[in-house]
Amino acid sequence: MSKKKILITIDWFLPGTKSGGPVRSYANMIAHLASYYDFYIITRDTDYCSDQPYNSIESNAWNTLSNNTQVYYISKDQLTKKTLKAVISNISFDIAYINGIYSWYFSILPLFLLPKSKPVIVAARGMLNPQAFSVKPFKKHVFLFIAKLIGVYKHVIFHATNQDEANHIKNRISVNASIRIAPNLPRISRDKNLTKRSKHEPTRFVCIARISVEKGTLKMIRAFKQIKEKAVLDVFGPIYDDSYWTLCKKELADLPSNISINYRGVLPSEEVPEVLTDYDFFVLLSEGENFGHAILEAFLSGCPVIISNKTPWKDLENKGVGYDIELSHIKKITTIFDQVIEMSQMEYQKQSLNAFNFSKTFVNDPKLLQANLDLFELK
Repeated sequence: MSKKKILITIDWFLPGTKSGGPVRSYANMIAHLASYYDFYIITRDTDYCSDQPYNSIESNAWNTLSNNTQVYYISKDQLTKKTLKAVISNISFDIAYINGIYSWYFSILPLFLLPKSKPVIVAARGMLNPQAFSVKPFKKHVFLFIAKLIGVYKHVIFHATNQDEANHIKNRISVNASIRIAPNLPRISRDKNLTKRSKHEPTRFVCIARISVEKGTLKMIRAFKQIKEKAVLDVFGPIYDDSYWTLCKKELADLPSNISINYRGVLPSEEVPEVLTDYDFFVLLSEGENFGHAILEAFLSGCPVIISNKTPWKDLENKGVGYDIELSHIKKITTIFDQVIEMSQMEYQKQSLNAFNFSKTFVNDPKLLQANLDLFELK
């Protein structure tokens, strides 16, 4: 029996890493579902915030990524409605899967170019969540108003990663929207046991996220500067907004002697698990996360987390795996930093083991894979 063919449209994909979560989400999903489906992906031939084509691919052609994955990388000069229509019409597929909401070429145009006879799934990827409207709210509201007016999403199925996102989709699109819930899948190559950790002196913190307002980089730096004891914070991620990064650098130019904050550049995705083992705590004070792959990677590395309460990872302190905190007061955030620095080795090792066991329970739940398989079992 031949496998179903899934056509995916997405702005950025492997070997790119700079766009963060979505690329990781699809890479993980495809790895888990390789024996069930064949995937055909249409994407750009450059990484996020880059004009240089990947040197390992052929642009404007189908590239074989693996036995079950073909990728068509479109160059900037060929990225047109005509090209998209030609590529889509020349491939046989069973289900179309659109990433995101607002991308003209990869989220909006495909809704009009895909054959009406094929089922279409739209992955909202947190773009309809309340925190997503802190950036370009007017344009987003106008687009959604028009989309509802002309019935753009009338016959699509939405993919939500949790019940909260499903509720946001109903609020923004329609209470009658067709929605399937399937949590994101983890990186597949994780079968080792946790090596016993010891907290560093001074305590080492790490943030892996793009430098941007919505990821809370500046808030994190300002809270970290108020720490009383010695501490180190290393920050990895692409710089999304130069003016925002300038504000961050002004804060970094005035650090107290007990604090070290270092920008380490962009971290290749495949290096994340190993790098996390060098740190005691993972920090991400974002305005919201639809899933947060880096958070799960931290847990899997036995690295407790200090994150905002605007993610799906809740009640972490009671679970003994970290802290999900309200971001309105920097002083409260600093208090948590001070608290974990003073944590004893015995208490830290317990929290580290809790984080690892918590993540293994999550990733080994058979319902996780089944929900993703059910996503594509359409009548």
